[in-house]
Amino acid sequence: MVLDLVVIGTAVTLGPLHNSAFILLLSSRHGVRQGLAFLLSWLANLIAVIACVMLLTGGQPPARHSVPSTAATVAKLTIGLALVLYSAHRHRRPHGPHGPPRWAARIDNASPAAAASLAWVLQPWALVGAGAATAVDANLSTLADWLALAGYCLLATLSLIVMEMYVVWVPAVANARLNALRSWLAQRQEQLIVTLALLLGLWLTARSIAELVA
Repeated sequence: MVLDLVVIGTAVTLGPLHNSAFILLLSSRHGVRQGLAFLLSWLANLIAVIACVMLLTGGQPPARHSVPSTAATVAKLTIGLALVLYSAHRHRRPHGPHGPPRWAARIDNASPAAAASLAWVLQPWALVGAGAATAVDANLSTLADWLALAGYCLLATLSLIVMEMYVVWVPAVANARLNALRSWLAQRQEQLIVTLALLLGLWLTARSIAELVA
């Protein structure tokens, strides 16, 4: 479980779409405040999903090859296959120039509530679902699993935490470098999405098949 959560959390935190949006928020008029609203909403979403899973399982992992355990593994397999197919679809479709999203023009006047809502919209829910299916195996009677779940939520938020702290500490330097990073992400957005989806999809597929046949 721990290794799967690390892989999924890393894929979440490296996603180019939410990182680009977060940089836009940070470079706006009230960037630190809007960025914090986005960050807290993002983290709260992850925690809420894990909390729902723990409520359903009672904090105890289901027996191996039981119906709940098999259902969670099949869910991960389905997500893995979907990610592989999605990466193939995005790789084959024509790549025209992408303009900035429509909401980007209104970012300066966005409220913290709007920034928090944007975090919900940009959350990679397929990956969050894979994390939830993995968390089914958590045993809350052990400290290690508590730490694993907390670490997963923090890892999936790590890029946002680092950028927020960077802007707070050295705003002038941070804004210049983060805007350069946003330009780099925009130029390579398709390649990054395809690569992340393919690698995570193959990982989830392989791990799920291994769990089903073991």
